[in-house]
Amino acid sequence: MDAASIIRKTVTALRVTPNMADYVVERARFSWDAVSRELGCCSAERVNIAGVAVDRHADGPLRDKVALRFLVRGEPTRDISFHALSAHVSRFANVLKGLGVGKGERVFVLAGRIPELYIAVLGSLKNGTVVTPLFSAFGPEPIATRINLGGGRVLVTTDALYERKIAKWRDKMPTLEHVLLVAEDGGRTSLPGTHNLATLMDAASAACDLTPTGAEDPALLHFTSGTTGTPKGAVHVHGAVTTHYATGRYALDLHADDIYWCTADPGWVTGTSYGIIAPLLHGVTSVIDHEEFDAERWYGILQDEAVTVWYTAPTAIRMLMKAGAEIPKKYKFPQLRFIASVGEPLNPEAVRWGSQVLGLPIHDNWWQTETGGIMIANTPAFDIKPGSMGRPLPGIDAAIVKHNEDGSVTVLDQPDVEGELALKTGWPSMFRGYLNNEERYRKCFSGEWYLSGDLAKRDADGYFWFVGRADDVIKSAGHLIGPFEVESALMEHPAVAEAGVIGKPDPVVGEMVKAFVSLKQGYTDSEELRRELLGHARKKLGAAVAPKEIAVLPTLPRTRSGKIMRRLLKARELGLPEGDTSTLEGGG
Repeated sequence: MDAASIIRKTVTALRVTPNMADYVVERARFSWDAVSRELGCCSAERVNIAGVAVDRHADGPLRDKVALRFLVRGEPTRDISFHALSAHVSRFANVLKGLGVGKGERVFVLAGRIPELYIAVLGSLKNGTVVTPLFSAFGPEPIATRINLGGGRVLVTTDALYERKIAKWRDKMPTLEHVLLVAEDGGRTSLPGTHNLATLMDAASAACDLTPTGAEDPALLHFTSGTTGTPKGAVHVHGAVTTHYATGRYALDLHADDIYWCTADPGWVTGTSYGIIAPLLHGVTSVIDHEEFDAERWYGILQDEAVTVWYTAPTAIRMLMKAGAEIPKKYKFPQLRFIASVGEPLNPEAVRWGSQVLGLPIHDNWWQTETGGIMIANTPAFDIKPGSMGRPLPGIDAAIVKHNEDGSVTVLDQPDVEGELALKTGWPSMFRGYLNNEERYRKCFSGEWYLSGDLAKRDADGYFWFVGRADDVIKSAGHLIGPFEVESALMEHPAVAEAGVIGKPDPVVGEMVKAFVSLKQGYTDSEELRRELLGHARKKLGAAVAPKEIAVLPTLPRTRSGKIMRRLLKARELGLPEGDTSTLEGGG
């Protein structure tokens, strides 16, 4: 990378002293055992996420501090203190006990970002019950599929979602015994075969002993969407809480007085790990917005709620970019000091846009549902190399590996060599299995290495760079072309809002690069513009790597968690089966 492109950090630009000021020193002295002791988890037999995240603060100095602040358009703000949250969580745990639901059984939560969702997740954890938040925009079939795979015994949802998505499918979910309904917008509080959650909560005690759980007891079940077929259920344990805490400190730089906003829905792992658990562990106030994306509203929240740390997704950033640079000029958010992004790699243009328009660069980081927490990040004190995912956090050892014929892997020590990104096993939030799929789980490992399935490279300074998913890489005329590099080049053109790149079969070169783009406001599709974009890419990338075809779409297909679905672009281009589209934005 050109040294002039690096965003250099200065002490004055950081505004507050970062939690990790010296990367080398912090890595050298770090230990997971020390983090556990700091959290009060001195025994692997006595670890419970809700106990550490909520009960630890309920009657201490943070008793009356706002833990969760809920925003709903047209309604007063609702604040819940740590003490009040603990009481709500205990009541929900007692509701489960009253239904005979205990340790290790499974609760699913299907709702928008309402208080009951957060209370149900934390109350389930306190009860030792495994919990799965589901994305509320799922259709009936993906909901039923996940509940059946997980053997869900309890579902917490709203009356409207139940009538639209559950009632007619109830007989297809044989393990589902109890449905606890939340009445939204003055809706019905009782439907046949359901319980009124508010009534049960009112009758439950606010005192509840923590169900004894250990570090290896299952706590969370997160589903990942495969390219085809059935989604995989990744099992996470209570001991993951130490990763949530450490990464909240290092990757998100949470300080005690922060006002924090994670825009991810808890139906995705980011929205659970960093929208619920991590900020509570650090005792900070979390802003939670019930509404869907709206550029004006989002800038208003940053201003009016005095947000200091903002964790969002590349999709949202691209949508803000698409909305133009004039809107943010109407707002001021001087308290905002740190912006981070996750979901898919962040294009260099978006990183620079943050500096130009928001006054702060956007810090990319990398992790997966399977890792349970952030593994590689650009932290506040790091100089940023736009396009890089950053460096491994303390406690995380990452490497680039190549596969050998005997199934083993070899670590590639030299810089700038492409291979598979692997992590040395042993961090606390590593998933403990795919539900009912031990064989698939075993394939994720080779010796002491977890194999991510992502192709990447590491530069001489230890920064990692995403190349593409192993099954996304394009093989053209002997070249291995990473879609992300091509997409990033296209994003640098002023007309392009987002880009997705695929390999299209070609009888001569094997695969040719085809790009799909959507345009920013003020630009319209034309043959002239497409030629201009092709020329721009050739100039940036060279003829061997640049796309040979380009198509303009109103929007690109992406998941609700923010990832552009390249495989769906390819399936539609080639007339192939689309596979699992349950996580597709706008689906359901």
